[in-house]
Amino acid sequence: MLSRPQFAASLLMLGLLTAAGAAQAQVLSDSLTLDGTIRSVLDANPAITTLEEEVNAATSRVTQSRGGFLPQITGTATYTRIDPVVQVQLSPDAPAFQLAPNNNYDAHITLQYGLLDFGKKDATYNLAESRRLTAVDQINVTRRDLAYSAAQVYYNILFVRESIKVQNAQIASLQQHKREMEKRVEGGVSTRFDVTTTDVRITQAQNTKIDLENQLRNQQVQLARLLHKPEYVDVPVRGTFAYQPTAVDLNQALAQATENRPEVKLARDAEQTANLNLKLIERANTPTLGVGAQLGGKNGYLPNLDKFRPNSVGVVQFSVPIYDGGRNKNQRVEAQANIRGSQARIQDTQEQIRADVRQAVNNLQSSTARYDNAQLQISQATDALTRAKARYRYDVGTNLDVLDAETSLAQARLARLQAIYNYTLGQYQLKRATGEQIWAGTAPAK
Repeated sequence: MLSRPQFAASLLMLGLLTAAGAAQAQVLSDSLTLDGTIRSVLDANPAITTLEEEVNAATSRVTQSRGGFLPQITGTATYTRIDPVVQVQLSPDAPAFQLAPNNNYDAHITLQYGLLDFGKKDATYNLAESRRLTAVDQINVTRRDLAYSAAQVYYNILFVRESIKVQNAQIASLQQHKREMEKRVEGGVSTRFDVTTTDVRITQAQNTKIDLENQLRNQQVQLARLLHKPEYVDVPVRGTFAYQPTAVDLNQALAQATENRPEVKLARDAEQTANLNLKLIERANTPTLGVGAQLGGKNGYLPNLDKFRPNSVGVVQFSVPIYDGGRNKNQRVEAQANIRGSQARIQDTQEQIRADVRQAVNNLQSSTARYDNAQLQISQATDALTRAKARYRYDVGTNLDVLDAETSLAQARLARLQAIYNYTLGQYQLKRATGEQIWAGTAPAK
């Protein structure tokens, strides 16, 4: 019998072990789907945070530009000591008097407001807003690149896992064949040479499996890098790896790409910014009309120079630039060159997008043909293996025929996996080419 303290300690230990086991089970079962992988990568990547802060800075610049539409108010207080001061004596008998005090005090509030600047403030605001929109669009490009990188690594992991399963099946089949041959050797029907030859094929298949396992580990490292979790050794990933063909309309894909690709939006943003910059430069040498007022108090008024009195000042200022050494003219030439360059960039981007869509469609068609061919190869290789085993069993064929058939079947299965992998990535290549936002929840569930 356990004493009460020992019994309580045992229950406590049992509870801790149970909780630890549940926590471990929860960690092991916490795996990532494609959507979860993409979202985790986007949430963890500091590049997104960097761009978001750039957007915040651009938004602040827009707010700063709005300040030009508001009056500017300044408060000023000064003290000035003057020694000596001018003194005037009207007659030899009259006492001298000062025209200004030694101690001068001045405190006032100044109000300034620009009435007319011929669109200069509007141009400054529009240029700042255009640059803010460019920063926002740049985030979409970065999100897109990260999302598709995450999808590629995700399917790389699934592909390598399925390839390892094919190798395991080949190794198991070869080992079963080896056991049958060993029985034939014991019965005096076959020689040890056939067993040794089979061992060689098993070793070759195991070497291929070792390479695949190394690829899997490297892909896990790459995914951990995207997740910014370097401590992860085995990132839990789950999903299906199946051939799911979809119909593709080339003309519709081209129209969708032209409308949705963020590169087109960035190129158009660059053209818009260049045009707005030219408008700002064109208004740089326009006249400005402003008003100002000053309210406050100061001393220095006759007859009592030291008395502090209220005072006010009003001003209307009209300023006209006359000569700037040709700077504005050269700035216009530069701005017009930037506009032409951005227009050429738009055309080049549109051509590249059309090429991306056509290449993605071509890759899908090629992968479809390869998948159909791999299916036929698997059927033929399976039949060939069945016949080779039967011929060998009845001493009509050779062991080499069986080994070659086993290798052909494994290669056909790997070719089918490769075709599925290429087709799946081709689907996402087309999504990327058409500007589809798979990180916004539009990706199919996997």
